[in-house]
Amino acid sequence: MADIAQLNATAQQIRRDILRMVHKVNSGHPGGSLGCTEFFVALFFEHMKHQPSFSMDGAGEDIFFLSNGHISPVFYATLARSGYFPVDELNTFRLIDSRLQGHPTTHEGLPGVRIASGSLGQGLSVAIGAALAKKLNNDPQRVYALLGDGELQEGQNWEAIMYAAANRVDNLIATVDVNEKQIDGTTNEVLHLGDLKAKFEAFGWAVLNLKNGNALPDILQTLEKAKATSNQGQPVVILMHTEMGNGVDFMMHTHAWHGKAPNDEQLESALAQNPETLGDY
Repeated sequence: MADIAQLNATAQQIRRDILRMVHKVNSGHPGGSLGCTEFFVALFFEHMKHQPSFSMDGAGEDIFFLSNGHISPVFYATLARSGYFPVDELNTFRLIDSRLQGHPTTHEGLPGVRIASGSLGQGLSVAIGAALAKKLNNDPQRVYALLGDGELQEGQNWEAIMYAAANRVDNLIATVDVNEKQIDGTTNEVLHLGDLKAKFEAFGWAVLNLKNGNALPDILQTLEKAKATSNQGQPVVILMHTEMGNGVDFMMHTHAWHGKAPNDEQLESALAQNPETLGDY
């Protein structure tokens, strides 16, 4: 049974990591990272079967692909806190020659990163390929992918969504971060996505709605339901409703912190709202 208090403490520390990383280099994407912190903690610290020793093919384990690669701060902090690489390497975020670039890359061999995800709209296609490879190899584990809702404005996603259903890629669990915000405003203002549930169902997917994607018990329950729904002939998608900038009062309820770093005073305020739990780097 999950220790929700410990998972919340881990999420709180990862929020601190995110804030300190983007502040140090005055660059990065804190909003979506903070909004997805609880999801990453639930996935990596409780739900997925995975090995920090890391093999690129991920044979015999669940594997994860981050499609909306700009929220790399939460991905890196989660990997570090999970034991994939030393926590103090977070100090190198976005520095020249660092393995922790602004968008995840593969050429430096960072454990946990299987694809470069700077260009939006491509991650789901790669995840489908990995899921089909597991089927060919009789590997019973699953493939997980995270997408942004604004990312669904990219047409390649809908080709992939159609392909996955037509080919019964039912060992794939995709999650869409539905925070309804992107860099230039709300998704409704930029390019309205319409009824995502109806769209995915029309394309042949099993759809789960996660109303509070910032509540760890709800996330864990939905992930377990997704797991139970998989391997039944349909790919599975979780529509996860989150708050961009979650956990920092002045970053919430606005798209302004999509790609903006806090200044010294703002960092102090944000960290005060998220006291240290596991030790800063």
